[in-house]
Amino acid sequence: MQGGSTGVGYGLKYQARCIVDVKADTDHTSFIAGTLSLKEENEVHLIRLSSAGTELICEGLFSHPNEIWDLSSCPYNPRIFSTVFSSGESYGAAVWQIPELYGQSNSPQLEQLASLDAHTCKIKCILWWPSGRTDKLISIDERNIFLWRLDSAKKTAKVQSQETVGMLHSFSGGAWDPHDQNAVAATCDSSIQFWDIRMMKKTNSIEHAHARNVDYNTKKQNIIVSAEDESGIRIWDLRMPKIPIRELPGHAHWTWAVRVNPEYDELILSAGTDSAVNLWFASATSSEDSKSESLLESPTRKVDPLLNSYNDYEDSVYGLAWSSREPWIFASLSYDGRVVVESVKSYLPRR
Repeated sequence: MQGGSTGVGYGLKYQARCIVDVKADTDHTSFIAGTLSLKEENEVHLIRLSSAGTELICEGLFSHPNEIWDLSSCPYNPRIFSTVFSSGESYGAAVWQIPELYGQSNSPQLEQLASLDAHTCKIKCILWWPSGRTDKLISIDERNIFLWRLDSAKKTAKVQSQETVGMLHSFSGGAWDPHDQNAVAATCDSSIQFWDIRMMKKTNSIEHAHARNVDYNTKKQNIIVSAEDESGIRIWDLRMPKIPIRELPGHAHWTWAVRVNPEYDELILSAGTDSAVNLWFASATSSEDSKSESLLESPTRKVDPLLNSYNDYEDSVYGLAWSSREPWIFASLSYDGRVVVESVKSYLPRR
């Protein structure tokens, strides 16, 4: 199914790649987005969806010193988030706190809680444990995985352990396993590697995955979804890592990001450089495929896994985020700074 956007829009002033759900905000459906301007002072936007779902409201607009390449929200405090940023050839990473008086017309400055300053290589991402309170953070650069202990009160972050992938390989990103706070997936060259952060040892890998982005299924243990380097989407069972259990066609150009719905795990979002966001229906196992797909198809017609393609963007779409508070809501961010919030309630599988 092809269709244009019917969602609620919001415009950032500059180009952007990063948007995240504010998981810890239990009162509102809210997102944080960060810009990527070479010449202007960059911005962090705290955006809230109105109670009627008809308007995106800027709750706070804050200056950020550098181009934002990665942005993650703290799962237990709605005012805390992290960024990976660059200035010329140098990269940095920091944890920030939104001031108490956000929402004012003249927003105060962000407060830097900690700088993750042990990196000497290009930093790729910062990972928070997906739910609950923890003092641990993970950062990944091209060569290393770092485990940090964050002390917000003392405004410090200290390295607890570190491991390198070696000079012949290069990390590009990762995801923290929501079922095991000691397990992390890292995309590395053509493979997906799985690390135990207690020992900082690689425990498993999916070879020849060529993954650009990965996301865990929060409802089913051992299930991970990857966006291929080129266009496809693959669903993997980590107990059988040699071949994917499902494959989806992806995008007409590079598939850049995949996100599994936090509540309705058959729903998968993908975004690509073909200026489209696709909504997929794909169960994680063959036995569940038959049961789930029977809800959406007649006995004589096989369902198309592509439920909808939101394709009225004018630029590549790099940012995707499901709302954890209202899991039928997602936000997308295209490179030209356009945020769109959509509802997929009409596609929710019957439970």
